[in-house]
Amino acid sequence: MPTRPLSGWRVLVPRGGKWGDQVAANLRSLGATPVIAPMINFASTDDAPALDRALGELRDGGFDWLVVTSATTVDVLVGHGVSVPPATRIAAVGETTGAALALAGYRVDFVPSTDNSARGLVKEWPADEARGRVLVPQSDIAEPNLVTGLGKLGLEPVFVAAYRTVGVPVTDTVRADVASGRIGAVLVTSGSVARQIAAQLAPLPEHTVVACIGPRTAYDARAAGLTVDLIAEDRSAESLVQSLVDHASR
Repeated sequence: MPTRPLSGWRVLVPRGGKWGDQVAANLRSLGATPVIAPMINFASTDDAPALDRALGELRDGGFDWLVVTSATTVDVLVGHGVSVPPATRIAAVGETTGAALALAGYRVDFVPSTDNSARGLVKEWPADEARGRVLVPQSDIAEPNLVTGLGKLGLEPVFVAAYRTVGVPVTDTVRADVASGRIGAVLVTSGSVARQIAAQLAPLPEHTVVACIGPRTAYDARAAGLTVDLIAEDRSAESLVQSLVDHASR
């Protein structure tokens, strides 16, 4: 058989679930050995009454827009049995989140076409829709740049903590494999993951390749003290793996 582009590579996949399984399968097809080690998980919000009030107001038509930034938020909406009124439009931060919304039975009215990030969503927000109240349910540790950006456009954003992001300790075996250099690449999928990598695994060996899913994640990774080697062209799992393929080919 011809040599596959990632033959001999062991790659740390810091997320589990469907996302982690799909990335692992992609890596295996390219010859790599994926090491799935979820480093973050999601838990119920500490302020359930505030979330219930916000979702109740959403059901009653109190918001002109609902902005969804992750599939985890979609899970929260489904778990609370939220039905979005027809007059309330829904914006997704990217194609992956949009697909999760559609799969759950929600329509999607707006997705940024190029930069699938909070910055891209604000930058591409329809100029004729820069008014009204916007519900922004996010992680408890979400940065305020999305809410701030929407406010600067003239909208009235309302943030509510939909869930908590919590760190998950990796096993001693994974920690030892990273420290010894047996794991040649680490995928960084969010600022939260970057901070967990820095807290649990740093300092990384000099030759360990750090690949980030987009410019914002790369910024967060550097802020956490990591050296970034690769940045995916867009915020997708496929692009992230492709950046590693391109690097290995070089």
